[in-house]
Amino acid sequence: MTGSQRGGSLLFRVMAIAVLVSALQTAVLGYQIETRARILRSGTEILLKSVPVDPRDLLRGEYVVLSYDISRIPAALIAGEKPQAGDWTKLWVRVAPQPDGFWTVAEASFQALPQTSGTVLLKTAPFYYYGPSDYGSQELVVDYGIERFYVPEGDGKTLEEARNDGVVSIAARVGSDGSAQIRQLFVDGKSVYEELQY
Repeated sequence: MTGSQRGGSLLFRVMAIAVLVSALQTAVLGYQIETRARILRSGTEILLKSVPVDPRDLLRGEYVVLSYDISRIPAALIAGEKPQAGDWTKLWVRVAPQPDGFWTVAEASFQALPQTSGTVLLKTAPFYYYGPSDYGSQELVVDYGIERFYVPEGDGKTLEEARNDGVVSIAARVGSDGSAQIRQLFVDGKSVYEELQY
């Protein structure tokens, strides 16, 4: 094999690897986008009231930090066995609609809960479980992955003030696996932002 043939063969291998890596990255990105879009398109919608909590994300821009009534799980509503202290875990949270239209915690468990009519199951983000000391205030504080809402530059301060006044709420869509995505943000019951699927 001549030097030019070896060089051509090496160039072909490098190009093939580059194409394969690019295809893999595109597939992973496409999967993430489609997973989010599928939840927004076909998930069950719930309405959540935010509670008071000028952040910025260098990669995504300005955002507002949101917390919800359902972020605080009363210890009395957590059924079943608890995990070992010092483990990373997730919590399944059953939410149900209230007369005012907002959804609230009905029950929670460290084990998967069965689906029941008229309720929705949410799965928390992973958290480190310290044991019974986590219940020092008789509640467990959890995240669902919907605690940041990205807004256009300059809108964050206004939304933070509205959030602190208790007039911000969101509509979230929940997939069959318990994952949630923010679909719409409301101030005083009026829609001010709506998420696009793509």
